[in-house]
Amino acid sequence: MKKTIFAMLLMVIFASCSENKKSGTKAPTRVKTEVLSPALENGNQSYVGIIEEREATAVSFTGMGVVRRVLVSEGQAVGRGQLIAEMDNTQARNMLSGAEAQMAQANDALARYKMLHDAGSLPEVQWVEIQSKVAQAKSQLAIAKKNLADCRLVAPVSGIIGKKNVGAGETAMPSQAVVTILDISSVKVKVAIPETEMNAITPSTPSVVSVEAVQERMPGGRIEKGVLADALTHTYDVRINVKNPNRKLLPGMVANVRFTATTTSQANQQSLPVTAVQKSADGSLFVWTISKDSTAHRTPVSIGETLGNRIVITDGLQAGQRVVTEGYQKLSEGTKVVFDR
Repeated sequence: MKKTIFAMLLMVIFASCSENKKSGTKAPTRVKTEVLSPALENGNQSYVGIIEEREATAVSFTGMGVVRRVLVSEGQAVGRGQLIAEMDNTQARNMLSGAEAQMAQANDALARYKMLHDAGSLPEVQWVEIQSKVAQAKSQLAIAKKNLADCRLVAPVSGIIGKKNVGAGETAMPSQAVVTILDISSVKVKVAIPETEMNAITPSTPSVVSVEAVQERMPGGRIEKGVLADALTHTYDVRINVKNPNRKLLPGMVANVRFTATTTSQANQQSLPVTAVQKSADGSLFVWTISKDSTAHRTPVSIGETLGNRIVITDGLQAGQRVVTEGYQKLSEGTKVVFDR
């Protein structure tokens, strides 16, 4: 009987130890990862963009008044200095006539008082006063002439009329755009680039722009990268400069943009966040990769140029491999992991 009880106690102890071992099993380490992919695939990265003017200039009157006539229409080419519109100048002409009369009166008084001053019979105070009145009359005359000239609106730059906002008979307010002049000697193609692909595009990245509306295909020029992301789509605006000598490309046209690589090796570039690449004690570089059984492994790599906060991997990895980008401090060879994409 005692032997039976002793055997049962041993079984309970072994079962307890087994449970302790199970409960003491180390939980997988949580990390963040990224699947390695080419930084810029040759000829496969294409986007739809919209053509924009090189520059838009809003042209407006400096004062308020009724527009008498507008001499241009939308789409018309205009040259610098060309008359665009005229405002009713009746009031301005009346002001000019009054200023001219005051100027004549001041000059006449100056001539008469000068004779008295030269004869020594005019106090110096009165002589200074008449000179001040002449100066004031000159100032008023200059203002009146400018007001009359401002009733004529001329083009400050050459281009095409993009939009006409005010017509004849309407009242134009100060600084209200009467027309907008667009410079399309060259244009810009605006495309939205996902934030994950921005680092692969540089100001000198080659591109090809196709515009179906004019059945033309042309090389893209220098790239301007925006720095403010769209809050909803997490994309950045990129503008590609394109020459437009024949003025065929017009604002609003749809364009297809294809980014290309200059060489085959550049086309096959693959990149990772700079922080994902670690340095071992002997100075060699490595990253932590995740195998199919969700275990971490140290993988030696070679690196190339830095693209923003990313770095090009030239050797050691293949496209499709999963690499740890955050949480690698807790890893050792063969560590079991769970990962966030």
